[in-house]
This record gives sequence, C-alpha cells and structure tokens, in this order.
Amino acid sequence: MPFTPFHLGPGAAMKAIGGRHFSFMVFGGAQVLMDLEPLVRIYAGTAILHGPTHSVPGALLVGAVAALTGKPVSEFVLRRSGIRHQPISWLASCMGAFLGTFSHVVLDAIMHDDTQPWWPLSSANPFLGLVSLRTLHLACLAGVAFWLVVDTWRGFRKRRNGTADDHQ
Repeated sequence: MPFTPFHLGPGAAMKAIGGRHFSFMVFGGAQVLMDLEPLVRIYAGTAILHGPTHSVPGALLVGAVAALTGKPVSEFVLRRSGIRHQPISWLASCMGAFLGTFSHVVLDAIMHDDTQPWWPLSSANPFLGLVSLRTLHLACLAGVAFWLVVDTWRGFRKRRNGTADDHQ
C-alpha cells in the first residue's frame, strides 16, 4: 500500500539526530512523491508497482524535486497553520528530501520483490529479505520511539534554558 506510515520512522530518528539541519516535513513530502508511481501503477493494474522512481537515479530525481519544492511548501503550511518554527534552511530541505528518497528505496527494496534499486545498471535487488518484515517494522517504530525520547529531552532543556521551538 502506498504512503505507508512506517517510512516515517527513519525520518523521525533522522530528525532527532539532525535537529534543525533536517526537515521532517520535507522528508514526509518526499515519501509521498516516491509513492506516486506505485499509486499510478496500482490504478493502471500493472504487475510491477515499484519502477524507476524506486532506484538510485529515481531517488536522485525525486529528491531534487522534493528539496526544491519542500522548503517553500513546508514553510507555507507551517505559517498558515500558525505553528512557530525556525526557518527551514536549504540544507535541512535537501537533507530531508534526499535522506527521504534514499531510505524509501532501501525500505521498499527490503520488502518488495519488484524493486530494482540499481536500475538501469542491474535488475538485482540485494536488499530483498535482508531482514524480516517484522524486524523492519519494529526498526521503523524504534525510530519514532528514539525521536520521542530525544525530542522530549530537548523540550525539557529548552524550557529550562528559555530557548525557541525547533519545529519543521
């Protein structure tokens, strides 16, 4: 199923590590852009759902689109929602976009046999079955848990020190 929330787990962990240098919103947008191809293929009824976008060249192309559009779109959404935030830097946008698209390829390659991460150089998928589906899902959930712990800790520190929010 496209747009799986499990893809957000690694992004949450990356946000915990990268802080303001990583945009979780751009990461989330990159996940949606990556799964437009499988969504179209589902509606078209094709046997292969994960085509060129789920490869290294595809991740580069989709990542570039996500990086360029993610910063202005995310800032607009945050502003319209009235959420206080630091400006999203181009570095944070690029980190969110490219880590989003490449992690998406790896996660899908582990669980989907129609993914060809090294296309057009090879049709092989060395990641398929690397870990069990259960382990993969638990690792994604662990990323969210890690982010919750780190974000809570940072929140306590910020309140104690009186510094600004870091949402993006």
